[in-house]
Amino acid sequence: MAEVDNLGVKAALCVLKFYKREISPLLLNSCRYVPTCSEYSMQAYKKYGFAKGSVLTAWRICRCNPLGGTGYDPPRWFEETSLPEEE
Repeated sequence: MAEVDNLGVKAALCVLKFYKREISPLLLNSCRYVPTCSEYSMQAYKKYGFAKGSVLTAWRICRCNPLGGTGYDPPRWFEETSLPEEE
């Protein structure tokens, strides 16, 4: 099962690298978050594997719109606590 997941992660990362190299430069800078949605997705796949990485990527894309939030938003699974805020 780990090999299948690893293959899925490799395929997803290849697609994301292609997007960043060929498609992203043609678009306006429209990502509202840091890291960008494509960087977020790459980090999510590397950290959580194909299944959870795909869920997190879809959730991030849904939130990246004019009515969504902005700012620093690293990939973390839903039950993980958020990073402590600095005072």
